[in-house]
Amino acid sequence: MKINIYRRHECSQAEGLCVVIDVLRAFTTAAYAFATGAKEIILVASIEEALKMHRQDQTLILMGEEHGRLIPGFHYGNSPEEIRKANLKDRRIVQRTSAGTQGVVACSHANQLMIASFVVAEATLKRILEHSPSQVSLIVTGTINGDEDLALAEYLKHRLLQNDISIDPFLERVKLSPEGQAFIDPRIPEFPQLDLELALQANAFDFCMEVHKNNSHLVAQKRPMLN
Repeated sequence: MKINIYRRHECSQAEGLCVVIDVLRAFTTAAYAFATGAKEIILVASIEEALKMHRQDQTLILMGEEHGRLIPGFHYGNSPEEIRKANLKDRRIVQRTSAGTQGVVACSHANQLMIASFVVAEATLKRILEHSPSQVSLIVTGTINGDEDLALAEYLKHRLLQNDISIDPFLERVKLSPEGQAFIDPRIPEFPQLDLELALQANAFDFCMEVHKNNSHLVAQKRPMLN
């Protein structure tokens, strides 16, 4: 198995099974949305596309952010703490974020596509191994220095190479990353500390998140993992 790690601007080079990573916070939030019962998440790059989709189908729930802040006209922001309290049973969600969903759209050419964060790390690993791809591309989408995402990419790479390692040092890197530090700064209320704490709940869920093309849309669904 050949494993490469790419930054978001390198998505055109990604081949094989692509795992797009956004720990803080898009794909942590997505995982909590699935945990509360969401049926599927349509991943888009632009605010305008999300709003247009809602105008055409007002049963859709809009979730996401721009520069970390709630987007006018959206129902929810990009906060796992907010989403875990929501009633999303059987709801279809449109998610737009500044990093994670951009990476997914940029990797739409991939043979197979997944999204990931630490809360679904083990399930993601199991699913990759089930696919047994010849090539895996791990995509870091973080926009400051991205070490919170690079930490997960490197952890997944180690595990795929059958290295027996602890997850704890990689979680510590998330906390110490520039993005992670923003969540402990009381001057930035749109980055609550509880969101960071929820993102650090490694393997909180026993499902992975796979993305499939449905007409012109990129649609994520959860896939429960059997023991």
